[in-house]
Formats: sequence, structure tokens, C-alpha cells
Amino acid sequence: MTETRISALSPAAAALDEAGLVSAYSVADRSTPTLRVNFVTSLDGSATVKGLSGGLGGPADKLVFDTLRRLADVVLVGAGTVRSEGYGAMRLPDADEQWRVEHGLAAQPAFALVSRRLDLDPASDIFTKAPVRPLVLTSAAAPAGARDALAEVAEVVSCGDDHVEPQRIIDALVGRGLPQILCEGGPSLFGTLIAADLVDELCLTVSPLLEGGAGIRISHGESEAVRRMRLVHVLESDGLLLTRYARAR
Repeated sequence: MTETRISALSPAAAALDEAGLVSAYSVADRSTPTLRVNFVTSLDGSATVKGLSGGLGGPADKLVFDTLRRLADVVLVGAGTVRSEGYGAMRLPDADEQWRVEHGLAAQPAFALVSRRLDLDPASDIFTKAPVRPLVLTSAAAPAGARDALAEVAEVVSCGDDHVEPQRIIDALVGRGLPQILCEGGPSLFGTLIAADLVDELCLTVSPLLEGGAGIRISHGESEAVRRMRLVHVLESDGLLLTRYARAR
């Protein structure tokens, strides 16, 4: 935090240190299930630059990304995003692990992948080097051979008969004692969660970049559902706007 200044946009804008950032993104009651989604977007609405989200962020966005993982019970990601963004084993740094233990949390958050086809490599570092046995959330119609192979390295959970049902994803995670859910994408999974009205929070970083229109939106789907959100805060760092919205229910 010493090299990256993050300030609250207020008349008395003060730089947030590590504790301040944790406070800004903490929920009031961790026992209440919360589905939080984290994305970054360009000024003109793109979720990627040259196919990846990394070109839109910066040090402040990375700090928020790390803070949200520190606070989560489980990180939820679609299999397509795992492949396109090059995910490896999810392991928080030692300092974050120590903080979690000191605050009564599991040393590492769980990692849950959503995959209808189970097009995942059981030999990937995602599974073989994971500090916590990952969850793979799929449907009963998924290929039996792929299910059996992944069951050797992960807990494979059916969340629907013919397709992965979003409410059953939440139920499966909460039922395993993981009520604080952080979704890191991708757009199709986000769109599905919006359509089901399951999104409680969106943490959106707005990058001061114009991408030009080639990239994808942060959400994708066929639903025309409109969900009203309430602004919780706006933070700023070197032109990046770090916003937090909550569902207005």
C-alpha cells in the first residue's frame, strides 16, 4: 500500500491503508450468504484488452483483487475464464493466510469451477498444486469419464440435471460452509447469475482507457432482466475508479 495511493472520493479524501481497504470491502455479517462479483472494465465498456482483463487494471485494482480474495470463503470462476486467463493453483500469499487465520477464517479460500462439459485437465496445477481440494460444479448430464477423472483431484458436484443451475451453485457452496462467495467471471457466468437475481454485490473497477470496441462486455446472456444496484463507495487511484455496488432489494 505504500506505493499505491487509494483514496475515498469525498471532501476529506484520505489514502486507504491495508486495514482501510479491508474495512471498505468487508460485509456487515459474514454468516449471511453474499455473492460478490469482481470485474474491471474500460471507459467504453470492454472487459478485456487484446483478449485479457489484465491490460485494464493497475496496482490499485490488484490490491482490491487481493483484498476480495482475502475476505472470501470461496472463489467462483467459470471454466472458460480459467482457461482464457491462465489460472493456476489459487494460493493466497503468506501474509493473507496469516490474516485469515487471525480473523477466524480458513487459511485459504476454497476454489470452485463451473463447467458444464468438464473440459478441464485433472493434471493441471489448478488441481495438483491446490492448497484446498477444489470444487467442480457441473450437471448430472456431464460426461461420465471426465467426471470420474476429475473426482480424483476435486469434489465434483452436480448442480442440475441437464445444465448447471445458478441457485444450486449457491446452495452447494453455502451448504459446505462457504457463504461469502467471490465470483471472478466470466461474462457468461455473470450473465446467468444476473438473470437469476443472485448477485448481491458488484465490485467494478473502471479503467481510464478507451478500448475501441473489440472486447467483450463484463456480462453476457439472453436475459433482459434489469437489476437496480446501490452505490456503496467510490475509491480512486491514478484515474482508476474502484466502485462497490450492492443489490437494492
